[in-house]
Amino acid sequence: MSQATVPARSAVDPRYTWNAPSVFASIEAWEAEFKQVQAGLARLDPFRGHLAGGPAVLADALAAVENLVERAYRLYVYASMTYATDTSDQAAAALNGRAQGLFGQVFAATSFVDPEMIAIGQQTLTGWLQTEPRLGIYAHYLDNLFRQQAHVRSAEVEELLGMLADPFGSVGMTADLLVSADFKFQPATGSDGSPVEVTQGTVERILHEGDRAARRTAWESFADQYLAYKNTLANNLLTSVKQNVFEARARRYESTLDMALFRNNIPPQVYHNLMDIFKKNLPTWHRYWQVRRKALGVETLEPYDIWAPLTPATFKIPYAQAVDSICAGLAPMGQTYVDTVRRGCLEQRWVDVYPNLGKTPGAFSSGAYGTFPFILLSYTDDIASLSTLAHELGHSMHSYLTWQTQPFVYSDYSMFVAEVASNFHQAMVRAHLLKTNPDPAFQISIIEEAMDNFHRYFFIMPTLARFELEVHRRIEAGEGLAADDLIGLMADLFSEGYGGEMHVDRERVGITWAQFGHLYVDYYVFQYATGISGAHASAKRILDGVPGAAEDHLNFLKAGGSRYPVDALKLAGVDLSQPEPVEAAFAVLADYVDRLEKLTAG
Repeated sequence: MSQATVPARSAVDPRYTWNAPSVFASIEAWEAEFKQVQAGLARLDPFRGHLAGGPAVLADALAAVENLVERAYRLYVYASMTYATDTSDQAAAALNGRAQGLFGQVFAATSFVDPEMIAIGQQTLTGWLQTEPRLGIYAHYLDNLFRQQAHVRSAEVEELLGMLADPFGSVGMTADLLVSADFKFQPATGSDGSPVEVTQGTVERILHEGDRAARRTAWESFADQYLAYKNTLANNLLTSVKQNVFEARARRYESTLDMALFRNNIPPQVYHNLMDIFKKNLPTWHRYWQVRRKALGVETLEPYDIWAPLTPATFKIPYAQAVDSICAGLAPMGQTYVDTVRRGCLEQRWVDVYPNLGKTPGAFSSGAYGTFPFILLSYTDDIASLSTLAHELGHSMHSYLTWQTQPFVYSDYSMFVAEVASNFHQAMVRAHLLKTNPDPAFQISIIEEAMDNFHRYFFIMPTLARFELEVHRRIEAGEGLAADDLIGLMADLFSEGYGGEMHVDRERVGITWAQFGHLYVDYYVFQYATGISGAHASAKRILDGVPGAAEDHLNFLKAGGSRYPVDALKLAGVDLSQPEPVEAAFAVLADYVDRLEKLTAG
């Protein structure tokens, strides 16, 4: 779909838009609920300072808090999805801002709960769990609360930190508005001299096409627009890092990394194993660049060649066909699982399917307890879109099964396990497609898609993680950083990853950090790499026919936040506290490189 044919949001067939009326029937209904939730904040006041009144009082308070938070999440889902589908809609942007502001108010209003429970004491609360049936579900919650006791501050400090959620959150929104709504890119130029319009929604497609001149000029246009605003973008990101450093110090952590890992009870060796194994296996990536250069027949591989097609064959996969292929790949998960996926895609309108002007770039899964697990993407009838849909459906099925199984207190799951569910879907569907279509061109296309995915998860994300850790360390040490420092650091890391097999335009490669909003969620990116490792480990158990493996994976998905992340993943038979899953994922990567080399040798 060329930019010229990308429709306005108002022209999109409603059948392919997310089911907004299932959340709120109208904006007026949203406004009414917004006012009621705001008014409900005051209803928590009688509980403040009185949770020690007994188990019944605590149970009543927790029920009131959860009701308020659950409703605030629904308000936010509606507002954020409305905004994400058309970032140029000023009314939607305002709605999204109001929803974020309400979250700050809710966090502030509920901030007294944890400090008061800590004051009551773990022994007393454990006794209350036995006498008040409504409290029985909170055993894991209490274990986690008292595990983090040293980092929970007084009620007054917690209230202040809760109030900071809104102004601190606006930094990420500022970056998103700048790059999604305000950026205007110079057109690329095709090999025939024709202009090719570059937008956030089309640049990836251009980079995946065979016209090298269009790829080069699109890549340069995209990077140059970010470079034109490098100082603003650097200051914005560094402000976000400083906010994280502030919170770590306010909560008395040794470092921001310690805070990020401790919150989810992730052993430090998980992070350090990943970094060590990634650096050790960089030669696998160096070999892939060699294979790609030879297959493309170019003298020098450039960054804009990373996504270039290795076969002229194209495979058109309409949305409904993609749903069929995904369901076939997921058949080992059982009929109920497959039926849920199909119904969500084709009947219940979980998915906002096609591109439209103003739609935020990329793809994500959203939703909240009591809603459908919605998906935003820009489907373009190709293998990459099929894979993206499979990926986001993995997130959505994780959410769906968690919400169907767990009480609200455990209705969320950590980022650490989120990417396991999504990449698991891709691994299963990819295996099905490779097994059922022996056409060499199709095999190359599927492996190319797999390498695209590994490139993002097992090259880009670990490289960004190394960048992120170093930036945090320098800020924690009181060093001053500016845009050129960030660009230089990023360029050095990519140069190491390319291993002399690719030309490095240091400015344009070095601005890559500005193109990933993920960095506004501190220490998120490393979890993409651990996620793809856990995903392939779980998929391998099922594809190898290990008895009960599919049920093990379902139990992992249903666990939600009821267990610590590493323990939840152990339900699927995968232990990420050990290096083996990461090493095994690099073995999968190396196998793809071997197969690709053979397929392209002739």
